[in-house]
Amino acid sequence: MIDIKEFIKILTSEFDIESDFILTPDTSFRSIKDWSSMHGLIIIAMADSEFGVTITGNDLRQMSTIQELYNLIKSRKEQ
Repeated sequence: MIDIKEFIKILTSEFDIESDFILTPDTSFRSIKDWSSMHGLIIIAMADSEFGVTITGNDLRQMSTIQELYNLIKSRKEQ
């Protein structure tokens, strides 16, 4: 499994985030500019395609930070 810095790079590219908005592990992913349910679907698809992990909309509703999202994906990857 990649580290949190690499995970953030993947999220940044998936969301096409402007360079003036810096993601950190403590960033609430819902604070990403123009956040919508489509972004949630992108996260779900990314977890599957990049890491072979299934996460659900309910999983996303229970989390708020990028660190929490990373931790969930990492723990499911290790199972």
